[in-house]
Amino acid sequence: MPHTPAAPVILGNEPGSFPHSVLADRHPAIIRQVREAFPYGPGQQDALDALLANCTKGTIEPLPADAHDGDRWRAWGMGTYAGRPWFDVPWLWSESYFYRQLLHAVDHFTPGPWQGIDPFRPAKLAELDAPETDAELAALDDLARLSAADQAQALLHGSLWGNRADLGFRLSAAHGETSADTPPLVADDSEALWSLLPPAGPDTLLCLIADNAGRELVPDLLLIAHLLDRGRVGRVVLHVKPYPYYVSDATPADVLDAVRRLRSAQGAAAAYGEVLWTALTDGRLTVRAHPFSCAPLPYARMPDDLRAELARATVTVLKGDLNYRRLVGDHRWPPTTPFADVTAYFPGPVAALRTLKSDVITGLDARTEATLVAAEEQRWRTGGTHALIQVRG
Repeated sequence: MPHTPAAPVILGNEPGSFPHSVLADRHPAIIRQVREAFPYGPGQQDALDALLANCTKGTIEPLPADAHDGDRWRAWGMGTYAGRPWFDVPWLWSESYFYRQLLHAVDHFTPGPWQGIDPFRPAKLAELDAPETDAELAALDDLARLSAADQAQALLHGSLWGNRADLGFRLSAAHGETSADTPPLVADDSEALWSLLPPAGPDTLLCLIADNAGRELVPDLLLIAHLLDRGRVGRVVLHVKPYPYYVSDATPADVLDAVRRLRSAQGAAAAYGEVLWTALTDGRLTVRAHPFSCAPLPYARMPDDLRAELARATVTVLKGDLNYRRLVGDHRWPPTTPFADVTAYFPGPVAALRTLKSDVITGLDARTEATLVAAEEQRWRTGGTHALIQVRG
C-alpha cells in the first residue's frame, strides 16, 4: 500500500454518513445491550453512563496509567488522538477504541469477579442456540449428494454469506433486498482462490482471519473442516481476537463453543464437528489470538512477527467487513482502485470474503460500479445485500 494514500481516510464527522451513524447511534445501542446483558454493579453502571456521554459528546480520554496494554495503545495512537472529538479521528481508530473503553467500563481486565467475562457472550450463545442455526446445520445433510467441488463451493458461499449474521450490524440496520439489476456478488475471484487450494494439498497452509462468532463462525469452521477432511489443506491457523471486540467478533472461547455446538448436533454437522475436534487435538488446526487482531490500524502496519507468520501461508483469507477495511485501508478509495494495488504490501497470497457493510470498496470494474450506483445509489455499500470474493495471488 502507498505510504501516502491518494484517497482520504474515512472519518465519522459527516452527519448522515454511515460512520457517523455508527458513532452516534450504534455505540449507544451497544452500551444499552451490554448494560442489560449482566447485573453489573453501581461502579460499572456509572462507568457505562460516563462512556455513553463521552463517546457521543466528549473527547477521547486516555486509558488509565496502569492499564496492562497502555504502552500498546500509546504505540497505536492514543497519545495522538486523546483530547480530540471521537468523530474527528479516523473512524477505524475511534470505533476500535470504543470497544477497548467499553471493556474498561465493565472491569473486563480488572482483577475481580468480572475479569475475563465477555459482555457480548449472551448474544453470541443465543446465536448458536437459535432455531435458524438448527435449520442451517440440518441442511448440511443434503451436501452429501453433491460432488466434492460443489460441496466446497457451497461451503465457501456459506462462509461468505454467513457474515450477514453479524450481531453488531443487526443492532442498527435491517437487511434490505438486492435489486434484480445488480449482482449479489460484486466481485468473484473464487476460481483464483481454489487454484491456491488444489485438491491434493497436504503441504498447504491456510491462515483464516475470522470475523464474527455464532452463526458466522460456524460456516467458517465447516469450510475449514471440509478442506482438511478432503486434503485440500494440510494445516489451518485460525486467527481470532484475544478479547471481546466489535460485539460479535470471535475469540478462542467462541471457537470452542462453536465446535461443541457442531459435535452436539445431528447428522453431517456432528461429523464436521468431529473433524474439527480431531484436527485441534493433532495440531492440524491451530487457534491464534495475536494482539494486533484488536489493533485500530490497517494490516499494512502489522508487526514483524505477524508478517512472518502470514508470509508462510499458502494463502491468507480474511473474513468480514472490519478485516477488509484493515486489509485495504479504511480510505475513500475510488471503487475501481485495483485490489492488487492496495494489498501489494501483504506478505503472501491473500483473499477477502466479505459482505458489504461499510463504505470502503476496491477492485470493482467500472461497469459493475455504474450498475450498482444507478440501481441503488450508495446503499449497496452498507446494506449487507452484496458480497465479494477478491484474491491477490
